[in-house]
Amino acid sequence: MRADRGDGARRSAAGARVLSTDPDVESAGLGAGYAPVANMLRAPDIAVGNVPDRPGWIPDVPPLAVEYAGVGQDEELLQRKIADFLGRGTKWIWVVRLNTPRRVEVHAPGVPAVVHHVGELLEAPGILRNAVPVEAMFDDDVADKMTLRNLLQRAGYESLEAVRNEGLAEGIAEGKAEGKRATLSAQLRKRFGTLTADVEAALAAADERALDSAVLRIFDATSAAEVLGPSH
Repeated sequence: MRADRGDGARRSAAGARVLSTDPDVESAGLGAGYAPVANMLRAPDIAVGNVPDRPGWIPDVPPLAVEYAGVGQDEELLQRKIADFLGRGTKWIWVVRLNTPRRVEVHAPGVPAVVHHVGELLEAPGILRNAVPVEAMFDDDVADKMTLRNLLQRAGYESLEAVRNEGLAEGIAEGKAEGKRATLSAQLRKRFGTLTADVEAALAAADERALDSAVLRIFDATSAAEVLGPSH
């Protein structure tokens, strides 16, 4: 990618968001510098894997490297970088072509490059958990959607809908507990009169299971504190 072009810089930021947040990715970086052998320095636009948090050139190579190629791309240099990375252990290189039509070339050792177009998916088994839509590598809106998916998965959710459903279930459960608490409070006041501060606090802290147990004790207990347990 030529350093004087804003399109590649912005698009690579979109791709980096998606790749770095994949749930199986432990490290990724923009412009990470590699020195796989003496006198060879290479810096892919995005590196996924083998991006340590320390100064200096990084030994070896990343398992997945991404290059952005736009108008004015030096093809000879690009092909040399591809050969150098693949020859020293990189499993995949994705070349994101920003000229029309936008597409991604996937390079792997020993096989011809495969071109993927908008609407198709990119995969890197063993490196990425999720397939990546081609357009997520350069379209901010698609990149944001894929990034949100990845972040939700990192938090243990498969989708935003799963988060909503969990919140709804918790709300229903809380509503049930509040209803039981209000009913029990009314019954205690009816039988024992004004409740002490300790009983009020115990009632407020009781979960749904404790409230269910308290209801069973209300008719045999001799005090409101006894209903809520022997410690109250």
